[in-house]
Amino acid sequence: MALVEIKVPDIGDFDSVGVIEVLVKVGDTIKVEQSLITVESDKASMEIPSSQAGVVKEMKVALGDKISEGAVVLLLETADSAAAPKAEAASAQPAEVSDVKAPETQAAPTTAASVSAAETTVDIRIPDIGDFKDVAVIELLAKVGDTVAEEQSLFTVESDKASMEIPSPAAGTIAALTVQLGDKVNVGDVVGQMRVAGAAPVAPPAAAPAAPAPAAVAPAAVAAPVAATAAPVAAAAVPAHNPTVAPSGKLPHASPSVRKFARELGVPLTEVQGSGSKGRITFDDIQNFTKAVMSGATQTQAQAAKAPAASAGGSGVGMDLLPWPKVDFAKFGAVERKDLSRIKKISGANLHRNWVMIPHVTNNDQADITELEAFRVQTNAEAAKAKSDVKVTMLAFVIKAVVAALKKFPEFNASLDGDTLVYKQYYHIGFAADTPNGLVVPVLKNADQKGILQISQEMGELAKKARDGKLGAADMQGGCMSISSLGGIGGTHFTPIINAPEVAILGLSKSAMQPVWNGKQFEPRLMLPLSLSYDHRVIDGAAAARFNAYLGAVLADYRRILL
Repeated sequence: MALVEIKVPDIGDFDSVGVIEVLVKVGDTIKVEQSLITVESDKASMEIPSSQAGVVKEMKVALGDKISEGAVVLLLETADSAAAPKAEAASAQPAEVSDVKAPETQAAPTTAASVSAAETTVDIRIPDIGDFKDVAVIELLAKVGDTVAEEQSLFTVESDKASMEIPSPAAGTIAALTVQLGDKVNVGDVVGQMRVAGAAPVAPPAAAPAAPAPAAVAPAAVAAPVAATAAPVAAAAVPAHNPTVAPSGKLPHASPSVRKFARELGVPLTEVQGSGSKGRITFDDIQNFTKAVMSGATQTQAQAAKAPAASAGGSGVGMDLLPWPKVDFAKFGAVERKDLSRIKKISGANLHRNWVMIPHVTNNDQADITELEAFRVQTNAEAAKAKSDVKVTMLAFVIKAVVAALKKFPEFNASLDGDTLVYKQYYHIGFAADTPNGLVVPVLKNADQKGILQISQEMGELAKKARDGKLGAADMQGGCMSISSLGGIGGTHFTPIINAPEVAILGLSKSAMQPVWNGKQFEPRLMLPLSLSYDHRVIDGAAAARFNAYLGAVLADYRRILL
């Protein structure tokens, strides 16, 4: 036997790339060219293969480490020339080796169990994930009650540089998880507890030789859900892919960067057939699956469940539309192609769903804000004299007025949950913020408990975070109603798209001086156009008209907000 170092080969023009996935562990028997780790730069992710075959004796890298060409990945015990025939014979008869070692593997846990069958509770902590602080939780991969294996991914965190999966410290059952989507975590944070059998620490070494066996069947396990897409009848009530809900069953084998790519496109990983080593899902697999769905060659389980009739006979129930036209634009003249930003990809899918699934109706009205605008200007002038950094905008007044309208018309502060209407007892108002990469909707929490100055200050802080790309998931969740303001740009009226699961959205256009009849004569008044889109399943036209009229009355005479 000989102990050799397996080093990082020439991986191109990359230096200090991060290790995002460790694919082997001490005790594993590996083959030549078998992938050992996955590394990721800001441009690409790569798998580092083994240059020799043997048994892993020591790992020299861990998740989050930075490595370069020539760095030692692991120490490998290789067979010498005399032992080589035995190694070949062993690899040629895997079934016999498995049969011989199976009783030993089963005997070890039995002995250990006799020593201690009691369960112990261990903390789930954030391991050393490199030079990162306050990283956000962007995906939940397990839930309370799940039985997980050691090193199985529990959730995914993301910094401004990379995404990483947090593994389980041991094999056992999750007793508690204290993190939610959008939470910020750091190295050493306790994020939950798990129940571990007393024999758990003894069992892994004995079971290590049998570890490669499950990997061989992994492709079949991943392929099973794909087969289900061919039979819409079997996919009776499959929900659409939701990254906030932990998947059931075995987690698909894919690197964090691939998982992130799938999340951005809304691709359910459990339905993708992996073409990589051990059934590993690659970027190409995600792209090919997306192309197949877009072309109509395949359906996701959620699609098949929603439109079985359409897939069977093209009845129109499932929106079996004509295919999207394919045009070679370059033959008509010069063109330039640019990829959609990440925000536009995500928001575009949401907007399309909301527009198709919600029956929109828009009520247009106007509010006289002459006195309110004069008061706003006076307030800002006084703030400037006091050297205050807070600048009051008309949107802050509108937010407060919307809260008053929501209290008077509670059906606007509700959401549909199946056939049930959920009335909210809180008032969180979302507002559209324009950023270089597209529109985002931060949510101002508990607007009913705040004054105009505090609302203006928090709006400014949230808008800055949006422009800097630092909004967390928690900053954009929990909204009761949203406001889209185009007042600083122009326009008279428009139809804003409802931000599901909300049931209404208010659009503000550019205010303008107009002649208004006061009963005796026309006088110039500053009028603000209001465009209220509402979900007609929940709100009827009369209620929408009353809501808009009341909102206009409050804005015209802000003393009404005290009533």
